[in-house]
Amino acid sequence: MYIADETWPELGDYFSDESLALVPLGSTEQHGPHLPLATDHLIAEAFAREAAERTGYLCTPTINVGVSPHHRQFNGTMWVDAPQFRDYVESFTRNLTYHGIDRVIYVNAHGGNIEHLREVGRRLRDDEELYAIEWMWNDSIPELVDDLFAQNGPHGGPKETAMIQHLHPHLVRDDQLAAARDGGVPDVEAAETIKYGSRTFYDAADNTENGVLGDQTDATAEKGARMFEEATDQLCQLCEWLADQRFENLMPKPHV
Repeated sequence: MYIADETWPELGDYFSDESLALVPLGSTEQHGPHLPLATDHLIAEAFAREAAERTGYLCTPTINVGVSPHHRQFNGTMWVDAPQFRDYVESFTRNLTYHGIDRVIYVNAHGGNIEHLREVGRRLRDDEELYAIEWMWNDSIPELVDDLFAQNGPHGGPKETAMIQHLHPHLVRDDQLAAARDGGVPDVEAAETIKYGSRTFYDAADNTENGVLGDQTDATAEKGARMFEEATDQLCQLCEWLADQRFENLMPKPHV
């Protein structure tokens, strides 16, 4: 169920019976010469909408701009600063509690959002108001990703390329796949910006001239479809697990 497609009386029926919502989040940032800036939020929305369709749980509108200042050197990248992002997501989520939601899954497709979503979840849980957890699609199927790609990226690599080939093939610049591979680096280690155990880089541009990593020519729509199906199954199982938990068991343990 997508919240924006429903009327308020129809949503009253949902809130009287269910207390779980899916919140998709991504970014609007560079993904190399071959993928659109919308890559992350398109992926997040696709997973959340599909899981909501299969399970009947509620999906909210997508948060399209995330914490992406590390991509700022590339044309068009948009971002919000981390404190403002956390405050916005917290306010957005607290809005859901007003309607009776007490558990949320942040369906996330941007690595730069992860630590901030975890912090928001902690704030809400510490207030014993709501239980919110972050879910990242590729983290739910790590073995499959490793099996499908010899060099998966991470950023703008073949796993994201394959996903967009599956979801929105018209947005992939297929004639730029080889250029993406040749103008980037295979992985962070190849960029030689890890020195004696220290990450000496702050921005994507410190590692790769065209903003991406991995071998994009290894991507296919068929691989994207397989990842989408298996990760969606994981998300649906997570929804059912979370919905079955007693709320008090999700809250912080008492002081010893």
